[in-house]
Order: sequence, then structure tokens, then C-alpha cells
Amino acid sequence: MSDGTPVPDCLFCKIIAREIPAEVVRETETTLAFRDIHPQAPTHVLVVPKAHHPNAAALAVAAPDQAAAILAEAGEVAAQEKIAESGYRLIFNTGAGAGQTVFHAHVHVLGGDGSLHGTLV
Repeated sequence: MSDGTPVPDCLFCKIIAREIPAEVVRETETTLAFRDIHPQAPTHVLVVPKAHHPNAAALAVAAPDQAAAILAEAGEVAAQEKIAESGYRLIFNTGAGAGQTVFHAHVHVLGGDGSLHGTLV
């Protein structure tokens, strides 16, 4: 079930509630963007909906407006971080088999160096 209710043991729900600190870079009424604690690029920011949904697929079905909001915010983060012109990558990991480790929908915004030019298969 993906009804948006906060999950008590969810790391991102705790960050949203300010129970766990994070370096917040942007916030809207429905989204929060913060730096990844294990960055994979010079710019690595996570954008999450404030409502809990376990992954991007569940978010898209249950709350397409929130899915659109996190994509729009990812673009705003890229502009704010000055990587919009040079290019950036957006990554959703959906499910443990795809590398998702926090089961709260989120998008990774990565950029800032030439190592992101590889092709994903």
C-alpha cells in the first residue's frame, strides 16, 4: 500500500521530520532535496516526496502529481547547483534488485564532472 503516510522506521521520513540531520538544499511544500551522504559525483542530491511511497513506481501510481513535483525539483536542484547547462543524470532505483536501499521514493541528481558521460545499458 502506498498512501503517503510516514513510516516510523524510514530514514527519509525521519529526515523530512527533522529527526535526523541532513544538508538540505531545497524544500517545497511537497518535496525535500538534500545532499547524499555517500556522493557518487561532485553534485549528488536526493529529491524525495514528503509523503512516503516505497519506490518510484508506487509513487507514479498513487500520486502522479508528486512524481511530477520531484522531477521538477530535480531540475531546480540542477539549476541551483549550476549543473543544468553542463548536464546531469537523474536516477531512480526501484527495488532491492536495482540497488534501492531506502524504500522511500527518491531521485538522485548527479553531475559536475565528465565521468557521467558513460552509456547506461
